Amino acid sequence: HHDVVMVTGYDEAVRIYNDTEAFSACNAVSGPFPGFPVPLEGDDVSGLIEAHRDELPMSDQLPTLDPPVHTDHRALLMRLITPKRLKENEEAMWRLADGLLDDFLEGEGVAVPGEFVSGFAGPFTFLVIADLLGVPEGDRAEIAALLRHGPAGGGGIGSTGEDTLDRNPLGHLYERVARYIEDRRRAPREDVLTGLATATFPDGRLPEVTDVVRVAANLFAAGQETTVRLLGSALKLIAEQPELQAELREHRDRVPLFVEEVLRTESPVKGDFRLTRVPVTVGGVGLPAGTTVMLLNSAANRDPRQFDDPAAFDPARPGVRRHIAFGRGPHTCPGAPLARAEARVAIERLLDRTTDIRLSENPHGPEGARRFHYVPTFMLRGLRPREGERRRRALPGPRHL
Repeated sequence: HHDVVMVTGYDEAVRIYNDTEAFSACNAVSGPFPGFPVPLEGDDVSGLIEAHRDELPMSDQLPTLDPPVHTDHRALLMRLITPKRLKENEEAMWRLADGLLDDFLEGEGVAVPGEFVSGFAGPFTFLVIADLLGVPEGDRAEIAALLRHGPAGGGGIGSTGEDTLDRNPLGHLYERVARYIEDRRRAPREDVLTGLATATFPDGRLPEVTDVVRVAANLFAAGQETTVRLLGSALKLIAEQPELQAELREHRDRVPLFVEEVLRTESPVKGDFRLTRVPVTVGGVGLPAGTTVMLLNSAANRDPRQFDDPAAFDPARPGVRRHIAFGRGPHTCPGAPLARAEARVAIERLLDRTTDIRLSENPHGPEGARRFHYVPTFMLRGLRPREGERRRRALPGPRHL
């Protein structure tokens, strides 16, 4: 069990997310692996955390930073994810979805026809973030190749292999993004990258290039990773429930609430980690300083004290948006509005372009005896690639893929 205390209650998880004085996010991504570099002794280990946090895996990433450093770096990202920019980005989403669906529905450029995760979800989320960041179209293939060797390529976030823990899985993006930032600082343009390169901390200081690079790389990799899993789970639920699929086809205004219920019941992030700075009591249990705590978002989102009949999939349930799939408090996922928009656009376009979405019996088995394989990580919940069997609207009959 690696001496990890798991928190499954909704109220308890929300409290921990909001309490940055008692809980550090230094181990938010790595959890207990490979362990803190020195013994955590005493009733206040804050000094030890600050002295050794750079020795922890992925310690330079936004999710692992604590205030006030986290506050400053998050402000950089929020300069990019503005309502105006998100609106412009959503306009691009519809075009990107249509272009990808043209190929996906015809089986063009798809390794496994009908395979949704790598055939549509992965490319779609990548291109959306590339558009948001303003990555030149001519460079996107190179960035995509870099990402295939990182977390989105199948090994990274939530993997316990030594090859993952001993490296920064986003490091391969740094050099490329750094070039963009340095170029825009030398020769500003009227584009998103210039806005990111010239953004300042709340106190007016200009960040180091590395600070900006880390924020951008994190959005690229982490944002893609989680949204791909959200889309895979959404398609699975649509394919498994014909009545729900029919309802969404008839009432597109219900898609946003459907997305929220997918987030609640199939949270892409299984949980986050925290490290207690001081002795603290959670749910009546005393925890000494230096305790690794895992917040199980998926369990908290099914807490019967917060959600009636929590196992039921009900997009119309009261307070459906109260879930903590995006965390809570200072570390609430800054890309949540982007992920919600991506899911809504992707689902609506899939419904527009098909008449029937259902699961293939190969490899998932017949109805009543389904088989699903999930990516083996302790942090993310997502289907292994191969989902979906669908029919083109223009086709006269079923087309099995």
